[in-house]
Amino acid sequence: MKDTILNVKGLKKIYHDRKSEIEALEDINFTVNEKDFISIVGPSGCGKSTILSILAMLEEKSGGEVILKDNISIGYMLQNDSLFSWRTILDNCLIGLEITGKLNKESKNYVLKLLKTYGLYDFKDKYPSSLSGGMRQRVALIRTLAIKPDILLLDEPMSALDYQSRLAISDDIYKIIKNEGKTAIMVTHDIAEAISMSDKIIVLSKRPSKVKKIYDIKLSNKSTPINNRKCKEFSKYYDMIWRDLDVHI
Repeated sequence: MKDTILNVKGLKKIYHDRKSEIEALEDINFTVNEKDFISIVGPSGCGKSTILSILAMLEEKSGGEVILKDNISIGYMLQNDSLFSWRTILDNCLIGLEITGKLNKESKNYVLKLLKTYGLYDFKDKYPSSLSGGMRQRVALIRTLAIKPDILLLDEPMSALDYQSRLAISDDIYKIIKNEGKTAIMVTHDIAEAISMSDKIIVLSKRPSKVKKIYDIKLSNKSTPINNRKCKEFSKYYDMIWRDLDVHI
């Protein structure tokens, strides 16, 4: 049985201005177990990214609890790759280690190993402008992994890519996270992406957002995200989640 490493209880977020307040999150509850891959889906503006910002301690919660197992660390991969154009690929990957004062021979060798393992070593001395969108996202993921976080927060990591690139990079990101034995929480608007990559999907309601339903995704012959889309259960999950989202155009 997997250990629970994150427990979110009654999470609330209220935004205030001089005239009013907006309740973004109301009573959000879920648990995360070691090596889970969890996706959060919901209507636009319901507060999906706000949850990640609170977990990463970039925003303060208005109520509730976020309980992390002792010594658990978190890494945040933003929606855009945010690579610095004037730094080489290697130097971009090392920036988190520089900021946290953890850059040394051992940690640098770990980054070089990641670049070699995931097909980017030959580009380590090149600059971001020479890479495709999918390769840039792999670099962004390796930069996040460099600090050895236990939980990865992924905010729409494939949203800026075209459809074919999204499929390819979803396979890449999934394989890297599973190979490195990491736990991941991903926000996405793409139901198919969520089903193909996740062990569990959290469906949020419209604002003020609550957890509408949590699905344990059980696919026969589960393998890579691209192949998972061919599983017989895939369309069933898609239809159920689409109905839960209750999106009217």
